[in-house]
Amino acid sequence: MAKRLAVAYGLWALGGPLGLHHIYLGRDSHALLWMLTLGGFGAGWLWDFWHLPGWVAAANGAGVPGDRGGTIPGLSPLRLVGQVTVGMYFGLVAALGLPWVPALLAQPLAVGLGVQLVSSVGDQTAEAPSVLAAAFLASLLFQGRVLAVLPVSLAASVAAQRHRRYKPRGTPQPRLAARLYHLGLACLAFAAPLACRGLCGAAGVLGTLLALPRAATELLLLPLRAGRLLAEILGFAGGSPVQEHGTGFQPSSWSQRQQRAYEVLGLPAGSSAEDVHRSYRELVKVWHPDHNRHRAQEAERRFIELQEAYEELVGPRRAAAGGVTPLGPPPCHHPGDREPGGWVGDL
Repeated sequence: MAKRLAVAYGLWALGGPLGLHHIYLGRDSHALLWMLTLGGFGAGWLWDFWHLPGWVAAANGAGVPGDRGGTIPGLSPLRLVGQVTVGMYFGLVAALGLPWVPALLAQPLAVGLGVQLVSSVGDQTAEAPSVLAAAFLASLLFQGRVLAVLPVSLAASVAAQRHRRYKPRGTPQPRLAARLYHLGLACLAFAAPLACRGLCGAAGVLGTLLALPRAATELLLLPLRAGRLLAEILGFAGGSPVQEHGTGFQPSSWSQRQQRAYEVLGLPAGSSAEDVHRSYRELVKVWHPDHNRHRAQEAERRFIELQEAYEELVGPRRAAAGGVTPLGPPPCHHPGDREPGGWVGDL
């Protein structure tokens, strides 16, 4: 069916940054590039305005050259700049969205795919194996550092220019439903890691916001608690701690710390030593930083809280038993420390 210039301009105006006019004209590589970069970062969408008449004519078969044989396309500085820019963009997106994937794998693969996508725009393409090989070799030289996206993208772009060629003519185009399906899969593969990363960040922000009311309450009650503690020390309220207990001074917040320790371990107050030990062992397995690399900061914070709560509950029992406790030796205070025969060896 013949393509109409008015329809192409209408789609350019309504959904140009999403490449709707390129889908209409059968330029799927160009459409995918526009979807992932929002119209070539805006500038490419405006540039399309002057090229639409020629693309409509090419889609209708007017003015299309015949078989080019082994002709090599001319060097395009604009395409080279686009390859370097999009390659760097894809490399940075991979570094942000795939932090758990080794940089020596994710970075060159993303950069190479970005360069190859720009190479496939229009009637040209490049040899994908050569582009990816150049990206991986350059990434090895720079050891996969984040700042290496520029030289890696340059190397892949140069390889794409060296191996550029025209697309074969006469290849039948798939149906529109199949084309949209493939474009959707490509967009999903690009956006899913970023969406997952964004959700994890939003969850952390939400947790911080939920903790703000409790922190504000504690701050408001701080003067009252300080005044009460001062009154107890001076003997104006409840007598002095030494006179009450008779066995030495104990801070008034001792019971509160123990209550908090039971809460951290998920136990009711007054639980037995066996329950404390069992809950501690189970929770440190869950929150050990080695098992939570995707949320390392939260895992380290929870891990330290568990150690402090365990020590808070075990310390008095160890002192009462003369330094010996059935709960075993105290835990190490850093996730990387290891004590022979300690609790870590039993995990």
